[in-house]
Amino acid sequence: MFPAVFAACEEGLDDTEIYKPGGKLAKAEELSAGNSTIFTASPKAYDQPAPWLTSEYEIRFNKGDDLYDRSRGTGEGGGNGLGPVYAGYSCASCHKNAGRTKPSMYTEGGSGSYGFSSMLIYITRKGGGYFPEYGRVLHDQSIYGVEAEGKVTITFTEEEFAFPDGEKYALQTPHYAISQWYADSIPPEELRITVRQPLRHVGMGQMMALDLDELKKLAAQSNYPEYGISGRLNYIMERGKLQIGVSGNKAQHADLTVELGFSSDMGVTNDRYPEEVSQGQSQMMGFANYGVEISTEDMENVDLYLQGLGVPARRNVDNATIKRGEEMFYAAKCHLCHTPTLHTRPRGTVLLNGTQLPWLGSQVIHPYSDYLLHDMGPGLDDNYVSGLAQGCEWRTTPLWGIGLQRTVNGHTYFLHDGRARNLTEAIMWHDGEGAASRILYSRMSKDDRDAVIEFLNSL
Repeated sequence: MFPAVFAACEEGLDDTEIYKPGGKLAKAEELSAGNSTIFTASPKAYDQPAPWLTSEYEIRFNKGDDLYDRSRGTGEGGGNGLGPVYAGYSCASCHKNAGRTKPSMYTEGGSGSYGFSSMLIYITRKGGGYFPEYGRVLHDQSIYGVEAEGKVTITFTEEEFAFPDGEKYALQTPHYAISQWYADSIPPEELRITVRQPLRHVGMGQMMALDLDELKKLAAQSNYPEYGISGRLNYIMERGKLQIGVSGNKAQHADLTVELGFSSDMGVTNDRYPEEVSQGQSQMMGFANYGVEISTEDMENVDLYLQGLGVPARRNVDNATIKRGEEMFYAAKCHLCHTPTLHTRPRGTVLLNGTQLPWLGSQVIHPYSDYLLHDMGPGLDDNYVSGLAQGCEWRTTPLWGIGLQRTVNGHTYFLHDGRARNLTEAIMWHDGEGAASRILYSRMSKDDRDAVIEFLNSL
């Protein structure tokens, strides 16, 4: 907790009158998320409570944090329930410190051998649909006595390029193969594979509180033919109704998918997904089903934890290089998709079991995202459809907290599958609707390109 900030919020001061620890008034441009802004750049910068949490909610936040971090084992009761097949043994195994654990695709060249791989592996038929013995996700880990569904191997090809001023950079393209299928061995020519790195859990509550009318206006106005940009909303069926998607790489969910995460990622059954994720597989015949393994109340505490996380403040906002980088960010038209400022709706959010969080309401936030879908070109096309989102379409990644990823997680792998090893490579992968920004960035002087990176690292 940061009592100075909380006191300022309780007194009803506006978002320019929030105080840092020590009593210094925060500048408006530092406040990434209004009353949820926290002033830290430590390895726990993604994993701190927002200042508005009261003592009652902080107790529940800590319970959710414990459930998020808890390593699960096998068997009934005792907070176990892992498997039989799974992708990670806890939320934190893939989201270390609420960030992005370094994937085993870089440490071990694929699925890995430590109980998690920190990546999701989607498999589909090239003609569409799933395979009988497998679902949408290939679970590459399993408990003792059960076989993992398969193991992925990842290799890379690299191509070198140069900016107009002669500075060189390289882009690497991943290539995926699956072996050790537990049942049917699927020929590569019938298979489509897409791999996703975990997302940073920064600004989850603010995302859930977004003013959807504002997003609709952005979608209606997000048409810049001179730059080839035309964003759109993703509409998805969730909980039996058509909703606007905001969560996930392709805005394919309307909520934070806590129940789905426990079920699909860890194999932990719950009221929404009471069957084992491997239900119906031939190797599950006769396997004991322990019933619901986590309560809705516990999952709501995890939901509260995620939505109650603070968002790191912008840093070094008066630095001359960073100010120059911000100017160049706008000059490259990055802001047309990475929208700097949005607002949350007045009533805040409602958690998955009905608890309301009004503190998230009526906030000015700076996620640097429009949360819309944009065609990013054939190089990033993963052929995976999610709601209205086609393979080439991706939700604009929020940039808040991005400069602290190395501090929090020890790496700078970016984009949906981590192929970009740094921010420069991430920019240079932009194509389609992002091509104009890539070209404008590439034509800048080296000093201006470096300034853009410094600006991004300040967010």
